[in-house]
Amino acid sequence: MDLAQASNGPGMAVFSRYSKVIEADGTTMPVRAALAVINQCLDEVLASQEADFDSDTRWAVAWFEEFGLNEGSAGVAETLSKAKNTSIGGLVSAGILEQRGNKCRLLNRGELDESWTPGSDDRITVWKVVQHLIRTLNTEGEAAAGALLSSVGGLGEPARELAYRLYDTCDKKGWSEEALAYNGLVVAWPELVKSAGPPETRLFE
Repeated sequence: MDLAQASNGPGMAVFSRYSKVIEADGTTMPVRAALAVINQCLDEVLASQEADFDSDTRWAVAWFEEFGLNEGSAGVAETLSKAKNTSIGGLVSAGILEQRGNKCRLLNRGELDESWTPGSDDRITVWKVVQHLIRTLNTEGEAAAGALLSSVGGLGEPARELAYRLYDTCDKKGWSEEALAYNGLVVAWPELVKSAGPPETRLFE
């Protein structure tokens, strides 16, 4: 939510600074058109952050934007996995996807392994880091979530970027409950960083 406000505020300020805002062809630009341009730029920024995500996370983001946490075709999942340089088997092995027959769905955070630790995960993903951070924040509080953040090392910043991205998706789709979860993580992030202290590096040596 903060990222959207930070984009809209300065973008819309031009209307109060000048008597008229015009399009490239000289016609008057309405506020709605300006908001569309601002949101387009925000979408481009969020999409560019995908370079920081692993293949499994890029698949999960694309799937989530299309199906949310609902079931979808295994054929679509397979096609998307090839485009994202991963595989259905790998996503199942990573613990983020369930396949039943010709249907697939993302596991919700409540279904993830509660005993999960980053150091024991041989297929760690930014997607899982975000989901476990939210679950830990909601069930154990900021101190525990901060400790978890410290343990994921260099995946912390991509996790924050992903939380922004997923909030934006949920907000646009009207998925209010999921939007609140991701926004809650972003809002709490400064406190988690304080609790985390210096990040551990052993995962990435």
